[in-house]
Amino acid sequence: MELIPNTEPERQYWFMDRLRSMVAEEALKAGRELTYCIQTFGCQMNAKDSEKLAGVLENIGYKEADSENADFVIYNTCTVRENANTRVYGRIGYLGTLKAKNPLMMIALCGCMMQEPHEVEKIKKSYRFVDIVFGTHNIFKLAELIYEKMTSGKKQLIDVWESSSEIVEDLPSTRKFDFKAGVNITYGCNNFCTYCIVPYVRGREKSRKPEDIVKEVQSLADQGVVEIMLLGQNVNSYGKGLEEKCSFAELLEKVCRVEGIKRVRFMTPHPKDFSDDVIEVMKKEPKICAHVHLPVQSGSSRILKKMNRNYTKEQYLTLVEKIRSNLPDVSLTTDIIVGFPGETEEDFLETVDVVKKCGYDSAFTFIYSKRTGTPAAKFPDEVPEDVVKDRFERLLAVCKAESEKAASKLTGRTVEVLVEGRDEANKEMMTGRLSNNLLVHFEGCDNLIGKLVNVRLDECKGFYYLGSLV
Repeated sequence: MELIPNTEPERQYWFMDRLRSMVAEEALKAGRELTYCIQTFGCQMNAKDSEKLAGVLENIGYKEADSENADFVIYNTCTVRENANTRVYGRIGYLGTLKAKNPLMMIALCGCMMQEPHEVEKIKKSYRFVDIVFGTHNIFKLAELIYEKMTSGKKQLIDVWESSSEIVEDLPSTRKFDFKAGVNITYGCNNFCTYCIVPYVRGREKSRKPEDIVKEVQSLADQGVVEIMLLGQNVNSYGKGLEEKCSFAELLEKVCRVEGIKRVRFMTPHPKDFSDDVIEVMKKEPKICAHVHLPVQSGSSRILKKMNRNYTKEQYLTLVEKIRSNLPDVSLTTDIIVGFPGETEEDFLETVDVVKKCGYDSAFTFIYSKRTGTPAAKFPDEVPEDVVKDRFERLLAVCKAESEKAASKLTGRTVEVLVEGRDEANKEMMTGRLSNNLLVHFEGCDNLIGKLVNVRLDECKGFYYLGSLV
């Protein structure tokens, strides 16, 4: 009997080799190609994981379907907010009805939500038609799990790891775009913000070796990718734990030296770790996009301390001023939580003050969501729902006004735009993205997709522009 490799990713390729013939046999019996559908809930890290899952499924013979009425469905889950879990459960029941009509159908659940033991118990008890359950630490193991499910006869296969120090890359990946791609540089998080479940479901922070990252970026450039997004829960703490020291600023320089790459983005930095050397690299490297997503979460130093964010309002504003003075064209975006336990009207007005002083290009605003297992879930003084809703609406109005003001300053300028495709709302127009991450719609042809072109920004529509190809 042939020995199964013990090392990764060779082990997964061994299982993929065997699955290809098994899937082909099932397709022959069915008289058609077998299909897959992946629904991704959550952040860019989840989206990147889904590309790997799709790559494995296509490697073994599945073809992508345009709906969940497919032979293999994966829900890659998020658990940052309660409504993310609610959405998943609302969809799983629907999958059960589809599976009853399709004997070939397999259903897999993975991602952050599956790292919570009580959620897994709920799946085991109430959703027994789900075939495979796995978490965030063994995403790379999909081929092995499918093989085990197809050969073991188990009704339900559950394989959730509490943690892992292993980083497994070099597996098949199917990207949404040919011309831009995300590249993981870190996994996990060490920050332990009191409201956040991520460190508990994604594990402690691990950095990939810089040479592995550069090698992946070079490979993507060779495939025609022109824009790279460096991904991590806290990218600017990159380098911790590496045998050979490499800071995030040094990594940015290495990536910018890769020929063929025209644009470099990163997501998400933490204000407490945003160092001067990163600002200097952004200033001198024209490939680095003029966009910084800098989550503030609250403008109140008192609430920030309760959140364990490790900076004050004053320190945050000083950092913003430093960024803006060195990068005058930078687009600044943020995340804000409204209604954190103990938040007073005075605390909320401090947040409004920060929004006005920073003049964000856009802000992602959220109502605080209690997550079981986080310290904040036990905090007293919950803010009444009607008060939270009122503050949320008031904050949205301020953010909208500041965004429109920030965006309109580029009106009339000619800028470089990466063309992404047809405008979903108006197929007569093309859509492109500026270096600062804003969108512009303009008349053009499909052969522009994936190319960098110059567009004059004729009219600001608040969160996007109408423009003309130059």
